[in-house]
Amino acid sequence: MARFLRCLRRTVFSDSSPSIAYRNPKIGLPTIQNRNFLIGGRCLSSGSYVSEMQKSAFQGNICRLIRNEIDYELNHSPPLQSPSSYGPFTVEERPGEQWISLKRKYGDKEDIKVEATMFDRSVPTSKSTRTEPEFILHITFVVNISKGISGESLEIMCSAWPDNIEISKLCIRKGTNSSPSSYGGPEFEELDDELQDALYQFLEERGISDELAVFLHRYMKNKSKFEYVRWMESVKSYVEKN
Repeated sequence: MARFLRCLRRTVFSDSSPSIAYRNPKIGLPTIQNRNFLIGGRCLSSGSYVSEMQKSAFQGNICRLIRNEIDYELNHSPPLQSPSSYGPFTVEERPGEQWISLKRKYGDKEDIKVEATMFDRSVPTSKSTRTEPEFILHITFVVNISKGISGESLEIMCSAWPDNIEISKLCIRKGTNSSPSSYGGPEFEELDDELQDALYQFLEERGISDELAVFLHRYMKNKSKFEYVRWMESVKSYVEKN
């Protein structure tokens, strides 16, 4: 019986003893070629494991940089709460889009809608030099004035500079069936000077003046911050997905 137990003990130790496995690495331990790792419920080979670790480190670095940028924007120049009105206009914010809308009624018949872009271009100022360029930002906005249910509307395309507006063109829209080949009229600057002045006064009476340009630039500067932070958060959320 004792002899049997000694034989059994030698057999067990020869198969599983850590000391024997250490002296002879070929016994009891898998080689690196056969080694597998369980990550996120997936069984990966050693090569895939290294690739997965590198990918994880890369994603972590991107997320860290994005978090730093978001924190910087929110701490050093945080966006403010956007106003919901401007004078008689109600302002409709469009989160995630490059437009906003302003709406009002004028008199008993007119419905006025202004649709403005975010900053869409810039031009150098007279003070701009090659070493120190200076630019002013530009906003495009369209004024749509409709009366009743006829379907027709007066559409006026404008530019908003930091402290003034400019009319570029106007036309009559005949509902949704207007042909794109319809004659749209001359450029605004080709009109008689007195007619140009009268059209600026026409807009000013409806609350569309140089003060609106100032408001739009202030609003879009703030919106640009909101959209930038929202965009970074979306990128971060996507990168973090497995």
